Amino acid sequence: MTETTPYDADRARFTRQALARLVLCDHAVDVADAAAGLVATENDPDTGPGGRVSQAFQLVELAERALASAVIYERERGASWTEIAQYLGIGPGEAEERFAAMLEGWDTAFEVPYRLDETGRKRIPQLPTAAYDPAWACEHLDRWAYVRRIGTNAVSSALVMATPQEELPSVTP
Repeated sequence: MTETTPYDADRARFTRQALARLVLCDHAVDVADAAAGLVATENDPDTGPGGRVSQAFQLVELAERALASAVIYERERGASWTEIAQYLGIGPGEAEERFAAMLEGWDTAFEVPYRLDETGRKRIPQLPTAAYDPAWACEHLDRWAYVRRIGTNAVSSALVMATPQEELPSVTP
């Protein structure tokens, strides 16, 4: 399934490294927002027994997803398995084995950017939203960073963009 998608031309302005970084940023926002939800105590009486454990467990799951995104980003920017494994405290082979399926899924999503739903009519993106629609991601993540006083255009300003010859031709939806 190699048909074009409405976001191909926009996505082509970004390198795979930049797209991976946007995904990592998006997943980091999810972790930060989930962690913030554990800070306030005023709603504790409304939370059932074990509720905060559930929130903390979700935070761990989101952090694992952010870690996988960080590995994909580091591989896209040229990091070796040895360099990545050093920070994980495991061997290079173990690091590669742990993240191989996610990297394969990332690579495949660029070849087959969507799949059709059960009806065969609706496209389901295979790339994470931040990579599939990077213009939306830049706007969303820059706004998130601005509101938290991290900086103006703190996300989009330092992305590695594609050179004009790397870009795909313009596509009409």
